[in-house]
Amino acid sequence: MNTIKKLYCRSFQLCFRAALPFLPYREPKILDDMESLGRLLADQGNKSVLIVTDKGISGLGLLAPLTDALEKADIAYCIYDDTVQNPTIDNVEQAREVYLAEGCTAIIAFGGGSSIDCAKAAAARIAKPRQPIQKMRGLLKIHKKLPTLVAIPTTAGTGSETTLAAVITDSATHHKYPVNDFVLIPRYAVLDYRVTTGLPRQITATTGMDALTHAVEAYIGGSTTKLTRKMAETAVRLIRDNLKEAYDHGDNAKARENMLHAAYCAGIAFTRSYVGYVHGVAHSLGGRYGIPHGLANAVILPYFLEAYGKSCEKRLGKLARICGIAPESADDHAASRNFIRWVRQMNHSMDIPDTLDGIREEDISQMAAHADKESNPLYPVPRLMDADELAGMYLEIAGKRQVSGTVHASFV
Repeated sequence: MNTIKKLYCRSFQLCFRAALPFLPYREPKILDDMESLGRLLADQGNKSVLIVTDKGISGLGLLAPLTDALEKADIAYCIYDDTVQNPTIDNVEQAREVYLAEGCTAIIAFGGGSSIDCAKAAAARIAKPRQPIQKMRGLLKIHKKLPTLVAIPTTAGTGSETTLAAVITDSATHHKYPVNDFVLIPRYAVLDYRVTTGLPRQITATTGMDALTHAVEAYIGGSTTKLTRKMAETAVRLIRDNLKEAYDHGDNAKARENMLHAAYCAGIAFTRSYVGYVHGVAHSLGGRYGIPHGLANAVILPYFLEAYGKSCEKRLGKLARICGIAPESADDHAASRNFIRWVRQMNHSMDIPDTLDGIREEDISQMAAHADKESNPLYPVPRLMDADELAGMYLEIAGKRQVSGTVHASFV
């Protein structure tokens, strides 16, 4: 990256960090079960609500605890379950139309990050009917009160129930639009581990590594705070101790509960301290090829930790020591290497591949340009990269260029 662009990016990030204490971040009010949500919505006078989910969840009957609670509270509901893996503008507009047609007054997102992002964007479009999603792209383009928004995560990974972000795909252009505004933070979140116990093993794995990516990128970036460091450390410890157990034994209530808490903590961390190039690249791959976001993050994370090198060793080494991934006696270089090896070992133990298939070299230039545009100057990464440098990372992620110095030995 040239000197002028570097100065611009770092100046932007410095100003953003200085503004952090004054920005209206908030956390959703946490509810423990569906019955509490039903009573709350009834007390607020809601008579009809929209549930945004996907066909997999509705087809398995997983909505029953929620719909039973709504019926008990005498609240009518309608269901939009056409949300796809990387939610599209069409999904958003269809959900909005159902909400308006049925006279709803609240939106409940039930599912993983895709359903929650779709619900957030639909709520934004309801609040601003004349502003298309494309015009909401970026920072603080909504700034208008949304309908009551509730998130019920069924995966322990995205942390979307805590964040100010929604990521929507334009099906026509294959571009993803990150939309960021404080009003997108849900008012309420139901963290009930029982809705996660039926998750398939591979979704458990990739969403758990998604949460790890959130925590790590927030921790090693330049906008960390005491709160976000604490949240990231808690998330990494919980993931280290519980993700593999939840993967191996999906009915382990404690592991599932701890993973939900890990995802929540990681969400708090990255919604304030932001993420990095792992997300910029993952979003471009999801938009172009439909690669699930958690899978992309899991595969990409160790490549960027390698590429950042010395620029992230101090913070990554500290995180490794604090979370018991490296010995307390290890120096920053050794501890950070241990962390990278641990990430790779976690991926291997859960059948997550080392590389991503299907990346076409002719697409890389355009995807790198979009990752550059999304990430710079917003993401406070340890080492800045431009579109050309990011293009090289796509080749490594695709297994088409050897990563120098990569070690696959087991961690200490």
